[in-house]
Amino acid sequence: MGFAVPDDTVLVADGGLATELEARGFDLSDPLWSARLLVESPRDIAAVHSAFYAAGAQIATTASYQASFDGFAARGIGRHAAEALLRRSVDLAREAGGGASGRWVAASVGPYGAARADGSEYLGRYGLSVAQLSVWHRPRLEVLAGAGADLLALETVPDLDEAAALVSLVCEVNVPAWLSYTIDGTKTRAGQPLAEAFAVAAEVPQIVAVGVNCCAPHDVLPAIEIAREVTGKPVIVYPNSGERWESGRWTGPRCFSPALVPQWVAAGARIVGGCCRVGPADISDIAEIALTQEKCE
Repeated sequence: MGFAVPDDTVLVADGGLATELEARGFDLSDPLWSARLLVESPRDIAAVHSAFYAAGAQIATTASYQASFDGFAARGIGRHAAEALLRRSVDLAREAGGGASGRWVAASVGPYGAARADGSEYLGRYGLSVAQLSVWHRPRLEVLAGAGADLLALETVPDLDEAAALVSLVCEVNVPAWLSYTIDGTKTRAGQPLAEAFAVAAEVPQIVAVGVNCCAPHDVLPAIEIAREVTGKPVIVYPNSGERWESGRWTGPRCFSPALVPQWVAAGARIVGGCCRVGPADISDIAEIALTQEKCE
């Protein structure tokens, strides 16, 4: 396995790829979300990756989060072409990095609910068994595992059954990955205690970091403490802006602040970034704060 989280530095992940594309004028009201642009406008995906790298991100997460064979098939895209599009998502992020050292690509493996495009990734409990979820995830995960990314991002996972399926598959393909839950308070979106959820990955060497993403910023700190206690692994955190997606629009106050980063790092976070509605300017602030934290240690 070629990726490991350093003990003595804080790595900066990127922000919300799809919402940054929306901020640039793209209408992503489509079941494929940002993955649609893998077909229609791949250069614009690369431009957003470049913007996050320029802002100080060291990890780019690919536009494969909502990509699925089912979703591509619904648009008339066959299996072979869909595999090529998944590989393209990795290539775009890699090319945007320009071959610079200290830049990594994480191939996004979004949850089953994301591919349904009905918001169920924030609910979990799809009515599928671990075995059924493994069958669904396997083909896409295997393609992404072989596409040349540095690691897989098992992200926005709402339910420990889905996490168990994904972790088992990662063990089979034997590639490094992080496991990141979307949470509400100290429970998964499906209502399971985070201690039980993180325990799924505790003894799995292929899982190089655990954490949370696409959650409210104020839920991050308790999650870090639980993740460290249960697994002892490096922790990754990348919350959203604090706004909520309701009835086709973002509502509520924005409460993401890079000023929270020192608390997260002090608690044990080793990879810090942002999710939906966290843009390059926010990542620039995080990168500056992360550098300051390293100098102070």
